[in-house]
Amino acid sequence: MLKKYPVVNSVLPVLLACREKNFNILTKYTGDGLQYDKFTFKQPSADDAQIEKALNFVKGTGLINLFTDEKIKNVVDYVTGVEVGLDSNGRKNRGGTTMENIVEVFIKKICDDNGFDYIRGATSKTIKAKFNKDVPVDKSSRIFDFAVYNKKQIYLLETNFYGGGGSKLKSTAGEYKSLYDFLRKAGVPFIWITDGQGWKTTERPLEETFNHIDYLLNLSMLEQGILNKIIKDNL
Repeated sequence: MLKKYPVVNSVLPVLLACREKNFNILTKYTGDGLQYDKFTFKQPSADDAQIEKALNFVKGTGLINLFTDEKIKNVVDYVTGVEVGLDSNGRKNRGGTTMENIVEVFIKKICDDNGFDYIRGATSKTIKAKFNKDVPVDKSSRIFDFAVYNKKQIYLLETNFYGGGGSKLKSTAGEYKSLYDFLRKAGVPFIWITDGQGWKTTERPLEETFNHIDYLLNLSMLEQGILNKIIKDNL
């Protein structure tokens, strides 16, 4: 299809509800580093290399499933936002889960290398059961993305990723400032790991939280080994 109708290449991002035509995408992540690949869809192209890139893009993003599973009943409706709009929350949830998966790779390596342990989706009950440590919670439904135990200290971590801006980012920053204050009184370190282009339009709340809490990291900082240093510091 791409060879016969090269113009298809330039509209692929639209099916993912993206207006951008250039992408720098994280395609491989290990505890030692991150690998990014560049994809461009500015112009129609029947070039074999570009087609190969386009195929990798639709496979990696899961876009190909919309075609193979016949999930798109009407392409025009989908592109104009009818089905995309209905699926917006699902896409947000997948973005958050992906961020957790990436962060977990780094956490697992830190724990494996140092004989530490961690829980994903940690509650006060699971932390008590596994590590025999008491952790206070500001609300009964509180579930931390990760709890890391370095045999001396419990570290509680929250992660998220924002591809776009909005009021949610400001409220999240405010929530984590309050959560940090709550946990600090109990002597429990809190680490917030966040990333994404959305923060470029919400810099002020992020800066205020960065200046307020002890540990606010992004993926680049994880790659530089800062999380590893933080968790090992209190040994």
